[in-house]
Amino acid sequence: MKKNDLGFILTASIILGGLGVFTSQDASAHGYISSPPSRAYYGALEKNTIGYQAAQQKYGAVINEPQSLETGKGFSKDFGINLYSWETGASGNGPADGKIVSANDALGSQISVQKDNYWKMNDINSGKLNITWHYTATHATSRWTYYITKNGWNPNSPIKRSDLQLISNVPFTGAQANTNLTHTVDIPADHKGYHVILGVWDVSNTGAAFYQAVDVNIKNGAETTPPKPEKAPTAPTNVKATDITATSAKLTWTKGDNVQEYNIYRNNNKIATTSANVIVDEQLKENTPYAYQVEAVGTNGLLSEKSSPVNVLTKSAEQKDTQNPTAPTGIHSMETTTSSVDLMWTKSDHFLGVKNYEVFRDGKKITTTGNTHFKDTGLKADATYTYTIKAYSLGGNASELSQVFTVTTKKEAVISGKTTWDKAKVYHSGDEVLYNGLKYQAKWWTQNEKPDESDAWKALFTTAVEWNAKKAYNAGERVTFQGKTYKAKWWAKGAQPSTSTVWELV
Repeated sequence: MKKNDLGFILTASIILGGLGVFTSQDASAHGYISSPPSRAYYGALEKNTIGYQAAQQKYGAVINEPQSLETGKGFSKDFGINLYSWETGASGNGPADGKIVSANDALGSQISVQKDNYWKMNDINSGKLNITWHYTATHATSRWTYYITKNGWNPNSPIKRSDLQLISNVPFTGAQANTNLTHTVDIPADHKGYHVILGVWDVSNTGAAFYQAVDVNIKNGAETTPPKPEKAPTAPTNVKATDITATSAKLTWTKGDNVQEYNIYRNNNKIATTSANVIVDEQLKENTPYAYQVEAVGTNGLLSEKSSPVNVLTKSAEQKDTQNPTAPTGIHSMETTTSSVDLMWTKSDHFLGVKNYEVFRDGKKITTTGNTHFKDTGLKADATYTYTIKAYSLGGNASELSQVFTVTTKKEAVISGKTTWDKAKVYHSGDEVLYNGLKYQAKWWTQNEKPDESDAWKALFTTAVEWNAKKAYNAGERVTFQGKTYKAKWWAKGAQPSTSTVWELV
């Protein structure tokens, strides 16, 4: 597949769907590879065949949420792929070696277990392979990347970066991922037998990504997809421009046969590639003419003729605004912690455009934002909150309030017999506590500040602990990061061990 990098964001239509297999947890979750079935998806299916308890013991909590293997993005940076200038950056390089399949043990470590003949496999052939995602909550997307284990990898050792090779990079525009979006990857001809394919879906407007592993048995034989047509596809038909505002225009067209994707041109310049048959071109200038054409890319890589031009004139921002925008929809949480809720929602529509959104918690306004996401922090643990959102047009007209979204923050984790720290207790300089089995000493007066995160606590142990971007470290303190141990040369906070000179390998 050939796609262009973009310096701006396009928003595609959202098509939400469900298989009816999972529980109501789907509403706050995100996506998994459904074909060929991923390891996580097989876990959800096998709980109905081998039994819930056996499936949970083998796969872990992923049997209930195959769509929730989410952790930090940046995995592709180790394979020479840089973030776009317009996307929200990664805080690291994705999950640690040995925890790649489990997305840093997002739902437990069981799914990262690696044994020959242990996981349910999919028989495939080398050559072209279609990989399809099922989205339970679609998100703005910057890319998908696909990897396969190298020849000679150890199938009895948890997967590391050095075990993988990149086989496909599918850059995207920042648009919403579409339900059941399918990509075609090339399985190397020299690969045979048991291998693991890793699919990574990067969200563009957060630092998150979703990780899915597909266990395959590569056989000799015919291609896994129908033969490519020899002729180029026909030019797209019924290309229309609708929902034209002062800053955006929506394009739709009729899908053709044997088409892999479409190239979109604005004023003869290619601006996007998509497998959908709809996009919304944003960040246009008001009262300005534009001409659009669409070009089909066949499954054989051949290009069609461009469609006939469709002319668009954006509206003037000075036009009288007499209409209310639609109410925001699809409110959900990307991540819920003990003290925060990361809200996202679907953009509202208005003929001139939407200026911003007001976010209400428990009926009280807490912020105004021009984005379709907002992270609410400083919340109480194990507490229930309700959120509603209202949109405002460029002319200042307000939408109706959205439907209520209710969410409960996570409980504080307490490990029996290993924790004496009490968030409600006041500690003074010199006081010592145990937290998750490790001893800390208070530097000054402190209350409700976690010892493994706050500068108010000094570590009284030499054991290396997992690096935490929120924690300050003094010279000599040791941490682990992506399976390696580092020692601080001097005081540091937020400096990533693998890239900062403040840390040295030990």
